[in-house]
Amino acid sequence: MRIIAGECKGRHLKPVPGQTTRPTTDKVRESIFNMIGPFFESGTVLDLYGGSGALGIEALSRGMDHLVTVDRDSKAIEVIKWNLAQCGYLERTEVYRNDSNRALKALKKRDDVKFSLVLLDPPYHKQRILSDLEKITSFDLLLPEAQIVVEHLTDVELPENLNGLNKIKFETYSGKTGITIYRYELEMNS
Repeated sequence: MRIIAGECKGRHLKPVPGQTTRPTTDKVRESIFNMIGPFFESGTVLDLYGGSGALGIEALSRGMDHLVTVDRDSKAIEVIKWNLAQCGYLERTEVYRNDSNRALKALKKRDDVKFSLVLLDPPYHKQRILSDLEKITSFDLLLPEAQIVVEHLTDVELPENLNGLNKIKFETYSGKTGITIYRYELEMNS
């Protein structure tokens, strides 16, 4: 597992030991960032299911300013911090050990953070994607034109539109992995 592009291109990352985490392959990660970027001029990214931290670190390497990453597994948190340190990104990142529901409730209470990119790659057997998407939008955590990337099983059907989110892309990989990308296009009443 390595960083695909940007200032840390080629840097190898440590995976989370054991079978609790399913890392996004380099090929799928590269495809995701080609669809949404591939590079950024600035922004804050939320990685709600951090795993090894590879998706969030890739976003920082490609130009995001700040990362908030969350995982409920203590081994994953250790690996995320190690990988961030290897890339020199610890000061640009907030790392929290929490589940997605509690993390979103905590972020709702903050006035200082809104996201331009959200990465949702939950464990396939414990997906709460619709609940996460509803909380993210109702808690007012997104900047206008923010993008949300969701990795899921291909048989998971996600809505075309949800609370200002519009599905802009859907791709499948290896027959079982689906990537859905939303853009936040909330219409402003004038």
